[in-house]
Amino acid sequence: MNPMEYGRFLVLSLGTGTAKSEGKYDADEAAKWGIFGWLTGDHSSPLVDVFTQASGDMVDFHISTVFQALNSEENYLRIQDDTLTGTLSSVDVATKENLENLVKVGEKLLQKPVSRVNLATGVFEPINKMTNEEALTKFAKLLSREKQLREVRSSFFGKASASKL
Repeated sequence: MNPMEYGRFLVLSLGTGTAKSEGKYDADEAAKWGIFGWLTGDHSSPLVDVFTQASGDMVDFHISTVFQALNSEENYLRIQDDTLTGTLSSVDVATKENLENLVKVGEKLLQKPVSRVNLATGVFEPINKMTNEEALTKFAKLLSREKQLREVRSSFFGKASASKL
């Protein structure tokens, strides 16, 4: 495979979900924070919040940019729910009730349209009528077909090598 054959890459990115963006921090107020304000401002951890949110967003933005620039945007699928509230958005609430509610969130997410980050605005927008479930099925079929092709090639080249012995 030629390293420049980006059209052959399939990337599936499954997010763990993020809290609904509610304008949690005020820029004018944050400008006055010292080190402790960034660590404990507004009864939370703004610095940790910013780093954890920015990390995932930057990776998604970068990968989206690369795939769109290479006209391979159909080969990148990001599924992420950014509307979680309350305990659903917490990473450390493992009660039976919360886990069952997360399953429900995941099932609803499958029915939502495929979305992609708008490179001009940074906002996720639906891109077509295909649901996340349909897109996952499409990816699974592509991966299955690729596996079958590799098995055929492997058995063919394996026999060819054995016949040389």
